[in-house]
Order: sequence, then C-alpha cells, then structure tokens
Amino acid sequence: MDDLAGFLRTRRSRVDPAVVGIPTDSRRRVEGLRREEVAHLSGVSVDYYVRLEQGRATQPSEQVLDALARVLGLDETERGHLYRLSRQRRRAKVPGGRVRPELLRILALVADAPAMIMNHRLDVLAENRLAGLLYGRSTPGLNIARHIFLEETERGLYVDWEKCTLDVVGHLRLAAGKYPEDPRLASLIGELAMGSERFRCLWARADVRARTHGRKTYRHPLVGLLELHQENFALPDESGMELLVLSAAPGSPAEDGLRLLASLDAESDDAHPTVNAQVRE
Repeated sequence: MDDLAGFLRTRRSRVDPAVVGIPTDSRRRVEGLRREEVAHLSGVSVDYYVRLEQGRATQPSEQVLDALARVLGLDETERGHLYRLSRQRRRAKVPGGRVRPELLRILALVADAPAMIMNHRLDVLAENRLAGLLYGRSTPGLNIARHIFLEETERGLYVDWEKCTLDVVGHLRLAAGKYPEDPRLASLIGELAMGSERFRCLWARADVRARTHGRKTYRHPLVGLLELHQENFALPDESGMELLVLSAAPGSPAEDGLRLLASLDAESDDAHPTVNAQVRE
C-alpha cells in the first residue's frame, strides 16, 4: 500500500531547489529536486539513492535517513513515517478490535461531550450518547473515512469538509505505513479510490498527518453550527485505537448547542444507552 521508494519520490518533487541553494532556469523540467541533487545534498552516492527510489535498496542506515529527512525538509510526522517505511521487513502485527470493558466505562463517564473509540482504519468501535446524537445515527460500525468521502459533501455535516479529507488521507497513509499487511485497510483504501476522485488525488500526494487535536465545526440539522475542539488520545496498549473527544468551550454557543441536543433527545420516547459499542470488529 505504501513504500519507501514512492514516499521519497513524492517528497523530492516538493522541494524548491532555491531553498537548498540550487539555482534554476527556464530549461529545468524536473519538478522539485533531481535524484542526483538529493544524493549530493544527503552525502550518498547517486547510484545508491537511485536504488532507494527504485525499491532495490532496503533498510538504509539511520545516518542516511536523517540526511534524507533534512534535505527533503520532512516534519516530525513525515520523519517518523520515513523510518517506519524503511523498516517494513519487520512488519507490525495488525491489532485486533475488541474494546475492553474498562474503556467502555471510561467512555460512559464523558457525559457532556461527544466521544468515540476508533481503530487505525477509522472504524468507530464505541460511542457515548452525545456522539450518536451528533451524527444522527448509531456510529459503531461506521467508518469515518468512508463516511466523509462517499456519503458526505462540502455541504453536509462537516463545515470544514476539505480539511477533514486532508486529515483522513494523512491518517490512512500513516496507518498504511505502520500496518502494510492489513487486508481490511487495503480493501478500504481501494474502495475509497474507486469511489472518490478527491481521495485518489489526495492519496497520490502521499502526505502524512498525525491526528492529535484541532478545531472541528459541524453543521447539525437540529441545533445548527457546533464549533468543537477535538482531542485524540492514543491508547497505550498497542491496540491501534484512540479515544476521540469533541469538547465545547465553556459559555460558548457550541456548549449551548450540545446541551440543547442532549435535551431534545431526553424529551424523546426512546431510551438511549449511555454507551453503544460494536459487538465485533
């Protein structure tokens, strides 16, 4: 799904030669740096770098990786991805999908903010009551990437739909680098590529993004705009899961909106569980 050679080629094409001190003129036809320029700036032979980009050289040393990361201007997330791709002979075991009961109890304690537990494929494994109300449906079993690219549009639930698509593709790129032998992840990526032109274009860019925190704005049909803060908590048990919490600033319109959303649900005749979890992955 992802490899070192392809990642190096896309990063090389994005480096402005002028930034690294290489003069350019109108006759230059290569976008970004040439292979020999990357090799020279990194202190490796041209032949070795060419073999890296062709997938014929594997597991470069840390010194070589550090030099390539410096020349290609990689940020911390991209640097980590580069190192994982270089070690793909040591495959990470694809984690399972069972959510421990203790995690469900913690999820139930988050009462005033939408919260979900997701895996590395962005499958929702469990939700609290407010998360289901935000999405207007039971989310366990829902794949967020499929939802954004194949079900939603820029006029749907996500106000910042284009930014959401960047985040999703960047996350899936990281997951593909970490779990290259996950058949379900490969199937999901293939499905998204077949069904979404935007996904195909973004995937070809090979950008990686770490999902940690940020602002997310939702357009809810009942309570209007909800500007929320998203925090992603990676669970420290090699499960590949993360707890996602969407909180509203105290005294903000979003806080009032979440409170109104919860009260509208409380007025309905149907009983809703505090936590809803997927039975199996």
